[in-house]
Amino acid sequence: MVSRLVTPRTILREWQEDDLDAFARITAQPEVMRWIRDGRTLDRAGTAERIGAFQQHWAEHGFGLFALVLRETGELAGFTGLAVPTFLPEIMPAVEIGWRLGREHWGRGLATEAARAVVDHARADLGLKRLVSIHQVGNDASARVMIKIGMHLDRETVSPDNGRSVRVYAMDLADS
Repeated sequence: MVSRLVTPRTILREWQEDDLDAFARITAQPEVMRWIRDGRTLDRAGTAERIGAFQQHWAEHGFGLFALVLRETGELAGFTGLAVPTFLPEIMPAVEIGWRLGREHWGRGLATEAARAVVDHARADLGLKRLVSIHQVGNDASARVMIKIGMHLDRETVSPDNGRSVRVYAMDLADS
């Protein structure tokens, strides 16, 4: 199991105990959480639960969401990685690539840079044949990352857990 990826500006690694406070600052930002699930921010306890779920996903699947750390400063900027999108049963079985960065890290290409490393990991290390990525309609910044890494619009649908319109992008890894 690969538990660390390195790009020119980021380190993607396993979650650590001391990541909680930094990630809680990110999940408390309304503009970050606007497009996540029902749009509510998380408190420290809710953030700890999410990190626990990330770690459980790694244990169950052998892949997951990496903590995204800036190489230059060691600061936790968010996450990028893979997950099984069980919240959207109509596209299952599937593996989703996703990212979430603190507001202060937007617009610098970090999500795209890290996502490209995760795509390579999915293809080379995990042997995956296809990836999807899902964003709520209106989250244009996330859609731009999907397009930059080579994904195409697969479908528009509604998330059954919150009734919000979502777009599913996809990429066949054998073709990219």
